[in-house]
Amino acid sequence: MAPQVDRPARLRTPFARAVVPVLGGILFFVVAGLFTWGVASYLSSGNSEPSDLLAPRRLDLGSVTGRASDVAEEGPLLFNELSTISGERSLVVDHEGDDPAVGWRLYYAFPPGRPDCPVTQVRGTATFIDCDGAELDVTELSPPTEEVRPVVEDERTLYLDLRAFSE
Repeated sequence: MAPQVDRPARLRTPFARAVVPVLGGILFFVVAGLFTWGVASYLSSGNSEPSDLLAPRRLDLGSVTGRASDVAEEGPLLFNELSTISGERSLVVDHEGDDPAVGWRLYYAFPPGRPDCPVTQVRGTATFIDCDGAELDVTELSPPTEEVRPVVEDERTLYLDLRAFSE
């Protein structure tokens, strides 16, 4: 005679066959949600530093020669909505002079004192149009109030230092 094998218990009623898998799924998602919340809570507590993956501390703009050439041909470089959804930190990078390693200037993309009035650039020029339709030269845009600046490394590479936005 062969040994008797225990069979797993089967759900016998239609109600049990309908409810038990649903409860199992709900339990799975509760456990997964609590685990995710626990990991997020751990990562956001204590002395955790901002990550360059989430909020880069600097933006690589490439070769100073290439960017200076772009500004000379097409006008200042407009970077929309850096680090914010509202675009209050849209930046304009301008270059002045013949030496690509010096003469870099930075402005916010709105008139002074009007962060609620973003500008658009007239293509290929240093002229911008504000929300009221007024024309502004790049020098009439708002200078940055935070420690945000263009940085030239080794007289070859241009970066935007964005540490003030990520702190």
